[in-house]
Amino acid sequence: MTIALPSETIFHVIESTIKEYRRFAQKNISAKIKGITIDQGMVLIFLKEHPEFTQKEIAKLVFKDNASMTRIINTMVQKNYLKRSMNDEDRRRSKIEITTKGEEILKTLPPIIHHNRSSSLQGITKNELKQLETILNKIKNNCLKT
Repeated sequence: MTIALPSETIFHVIESTIKEYRRFAQKNISAKIKGITIDQGMVLIFLKEHPEFTQKEIAKLVFKDNASMTRIINTMVQKNYLKRSMNDEDRRRSKIEITTKGEEILKTLPPIIHHNRSSSLQGITKNELKQLETILNKIKNNCLKT
């Protein structure tokens, strides 16, 4: 039995599409906001919507392991986008909060994100997007079964 080269599979197309979108999006973010990454922007967005989330919960949402998330948050604290404070309920954990500088970035991100998404999805119908989402969810669910 022969198998297709990795570059000839749908998984290669999916991964290369994600990488190209991240490159495209980062270029557009960097043009408007100096010194922030896509991952840092996502952390700010998730914390804004869910200020109670722990570092571990945020890491899961941005697809990062705990060590990577620690580095991202440490960098964001150094850049004054976030601050850590003592968690009153559990002293072993610190609370992560958005600073004024982080809030300013959050005000700048939405039009950039809208541009990135609309540009990358140009020429694709809502029906095609729904079909793609359905197919990708089937692939994901197949992987979760085993």
